Amino acid sequence: MRRFSLAAVVAAVLFSAACSNSTTSPTTTTTTTTTVTDTFAGTLTKNGASSYAFSVSSAGFVYATLSSVADTTAVVGLSLGTWTGASCTIVLSNDQAVQGSTIQGQVTGLGTLCARVYDVGKSGTPMDYQITVVHP
Repeated sequence: MRRFSLAAVVAAVLFSAACSNSTTSPTTTTTTTTTVTDTFAGTLTKNGASSYAFSVSSAGFVYATLSSVADTTAVVGLSLGTWTGASCTIVLSNDQAVQGSTIQGQVTGLGTLCARVYDVGKSGTPMDYQITVVHP
């Protein structure tokens, strides 16, 4: 009888070790991208334009917003592009931007981009403006 009891205990221990009830969850790594907000301001004149270069440090979304215009009903151009070192090569544009308009793009890595605000032939007098760019 002792053999049966000892054998039953050994079998129970081996069975319980083989049937572990613990579960392992896969680990997920989350990468958080820090965003930077740049604000640019100036005065837009008839047939005028201004470009502003900014650096992105990683992949992610870029947003350019026409935050304010002295004449809130004014229609101007707003664009995003690639900075060549001397000028802004336009990639995305909105020739009908009004106060509050936003352009969204996506960048795949680090580099220098640019935002541009320009007269589309509808400006009669100089007007102050402000654009806000949010980027990685």
